[in-house]
Amino acid sequence: MNLARPLRTTAASALLTVSALVALTACGTSEADSAAGGSKATVTVRIPDPGNSGVLALGKKDGSLDKALSKAGAKVEWTGSAGPFAPAAQAMNADQLDIATGSITSGITSLAQRPGFKFFTAVDPDAAGEGILVRNGSDIGSVADLVGKKVAVNQGGTGEYLLLKALAKAGIPADKVTRVYLRPDQTAAVFNAGKVDAWAVWATYAVAEIGSGKAHFVADGAAIGSDNYSLNAVRTEFAEQHPKVVQALYQYLHEASAKEKQNPAAYLNVFTDVGPTAVTGKAKEVQTGFTAQGGTIDPIGPEDIARFEDVAAFYADQRVTKDRVDVAAHLLDVGKPA
Repeated sequence: MNLARPLRTTAASALLTVSALVALTACGTSEADSAAGGSKATVTVRIPDPGNSGVLALGKKDGSLDKALSKAGAKVEWTGSAGPFAPAAQAMNADQLDIATGSITSGITSLAQRPGFKFFTAVDPDAAGEGILVRNGSDIGSVADLVGKKVAVNQGGTGEYLLLKALAKAGIPADKVTRVYLRPDQTAAVFNAGKVDAWAVWATYAVAEIGSGKAHFVADGAAIGSDNYSLNAVRTEFAEQHPKVVQALYQYLHEASAKEKQNPAAYLNVFTDVGPTAVTGKAKEVQTGFTAQGGTIDPIGPEDIARFEDVAAFYADQRVTKDRVDVAAHLLDVGKPA
């Protein structure tokens, strides 16, 4: 399988390359890069614990991620747990975390604050796994039917973006729909109790609701025209000091994500197939379907940057951010060897 996207290229003029980072850090003589030659101590990469599913979960269980990083003189320290990007960005800013995963939407709102990180990979928007969720039997049959309704969203992140994007595409003023700001992990109970009419959400939370047979998307990412990429971020100082470690991590994620897309079930229920973290029954079928249709973890190319900038402009127009965020200033190019 060809792991690279046919139309994806890198934009050296717009991105700070890993090679350039090597030059900026005394020609690659950082502690991490020297460690690969055995002259320095192993560098620790702090990554949120991945839980029970996904590429990182399997890499943690079978040791393959540490094995890949050891070639660059590094190892993983699992810290905390994976969750919303905003607190992860704050942790990177506070030198408590080195790597985090988030969406371009939550990334833009974090960049509008005090960014201490850069994005180094991109996964195409999830056309099937994100959207506007409604309960089965709801009188909401289209985006137009959201007028006068309450929709749960996570503020400044994927949910708010999906709702605003859907309304804009349908020509509906944003103030015609009430946004109810909730944390994603607190929304399911509110949604199922009927306290909100819809939920703008992504696969992490949508799978359980759709898998229960009690909810469906009234509009998915494809219908909305979503540009909501999934991205991996690295703490800026870490990237400057250890560019070869970032390169090694990217390569592992890139190759593993292609394997996951071919065999999604192998990356579910990595540690346990029972309990609250397990994906079972219909939900498992829904999740494997979304993953099979999804993208792989790739370098950031010029076509991606253009879409990132569109999201930044949209957020500024919708007054989610005060000004238009310069996303391109916070990107790394890992498409070229360090």
